[in-house]
Parts: sequence; structure tokens; C-alpha cells
Amino acid sequence: MTANDELTVAVLGPGGIGGLLAALLSRSGHRVICLAGDDTAKALRTTGIHVRSEVFGDFRADVEADTELREPVDACLIAVKATTLEAALTRVPPTALGDALVIPFLNGVEHPASLRTRYRPDRVAPATIRAESTRVAPGEIEHGTPFAEIDLTGDPVPADRLEALARVLDAAGPTTRVHADESATLWAKMSLLAPFALLTTRYALPIGDVLTHHREELTSLVEEVTAVSGACGGPTDPAGTFARYEAFPHGTKSSMQRDAESGRPLELDAIGGALLRAAERHGVPVPVAARVVGELRAAGH
Repeated sequence: MTANDELTVAVLGPGGIGGLLAALLSRSGHRVICLAGDDTAKALRTTGIHVRSEVFGDFRADVEADTELREPVDACLIAVKATTLEAALTRVPPTALGDALVIPFLNGVEHPASLRTRYRPDRVAPATIRAESTRVAPGEIEHGTPFAEIDLTGDPVPADRLEALARVLDAAGPTTRVHADESATLWAKMSLLAPFALLTTRYALPIGDVLTHHREELTSLVEEVTAVSGACGGPTDPAGTFARYEAFPHGTKSSMQRDAESGRPLELDAIGGALLRAAERHGVPVPVAARVVGELRAAGH
């Protein structure tokens, strides 16, 4: 697998992130099979994927689409939300994958262990992505950030497989780096995501208003999450986390907040629940996180 090889890549969940990556890989010359429900699969087979992006341009890419993976592939990108993961995985039978890498782009830190009970443990390569990309209709993707950056990891995955896939993704568009420490990589994102998602959703406010009106609570929550991250081998930089929040546009909302506004199920357990479970395992007190997660659950989330 090199950047010049023509790969066959399955994409489970061709939404905002999955659709963007599917289109970029197809445009880069790879065969892409999107896995989705009947209506979405039919739309993608008919019209392909249309991307609007200030970074990657306005373009349309042809993809194949099916409701289930029926042949071996080189890689399978999993780009569904944690709330739909179990149901979606029925579209990817382990026997169909061959020697493929499985690359989950999911929030949270617990999904790699779960996926390794279903697929070959040394082929599950978790990834995180920094990009805001939205599916506005089947096959219609709007990429809203002036960047798309992927961190690829996987402790038991052969390093040469990770590096080769990183070169393919990087050549397709997103800046892609390989990181040797899986836990540190996942907790680097969790440290930024959890306080942001929990408080913007709890107060139904964008990050700018949370910084203004709930700054003390945000500070405490960032410190708690940082302590848990450190106990799990992740980064411990609360000042850096705050600096990134300060750099966000005032009106930035978390994906969890947008899901709440739309009445969709929240990734509360994958983010808040996983945080509390990690804190309990390591004996780290997280009273603010426990209260906020409890309040969100009490509100029916």
C-alpha cells in the first residue's frame, strides 16, 4: 500500500466526515464503496458525492454504494456516530473484510476495545479528525473548516500498515500523521472535546457564551478532564485546551449540542460516560463532570 497504489476502500457512514473522505479518496483515484441504507446507497450510486469546501474545492466524485460489504477491501473507514455503531456494524461482516485495516473515526476512547472483539485486533487503527463537515443531504457534503487533519494510531497495528495508509490519506487531501501511543492520541481529542461538548449542550450555548457566562465551571471541568487524561497516559495541558477554546469562533457549537437541537440521540455515554468510567478506574475525583453528565441524563439525554 503506497500513495500511488489504487486501493479499494469501504466507508461505513458516508455523512459529513465519511462522505468527505470518500469523495477525496475517489478523486485521488481509489475505488470507494460507501455502505449505507437503501435510500442513501441509491442516491450515491446515481449522483455520487458533491463536496463544497474552501480547501478542497467544489467537486463531484463517483462512488460505489451498497447496504453491506460483500468483498475484501484494503481499508474500511467507520464514520458513524457512537449511538448507531452497533447497528451499523452489521453492514461490515468480519468475514468480508479480508486483511483490511479498520479505521474508526469516532468520538470517545472506548470504541477500539469494542471493535477489537469483532475484528482482528491488529487491524483496528483508530483515528481522530479535526474538521467540521456536514451532510446536508445524501451525497451533499459541506466542509466548513479551513483545514482537515487526521491523527492515525493503533498500538497493535503493524507500523508499516499505518504509515502506508497515512500516505494514502495525506495524498488525498487531509494532512495525516501517525502517532505511536494510541491512548495518548485518543485522550488528546477527548481532553478538548469532553468539556466543550458537555457544557455547550448542558447550557444550549455556543463556546463563546460558555466562556463568558460559565467560565469558572468550564475551568473546573477542563482541570478534571485533564487529570483523567493524565491518569490514562494522555496529555495534561489545561492552558492549551483553554487557548484552543479561546481561538474558536464565538458561535461555535459542539456536534453534541447540534444533535440535541435536532432531537437526535446524543453521544453522551461515549463522551461523558466514558470519562466518568475512566475517572472511577483511576480514582480521579470529577465532581463537576459527574454533575453535568447527571444533569444531561436527567434532561432525557
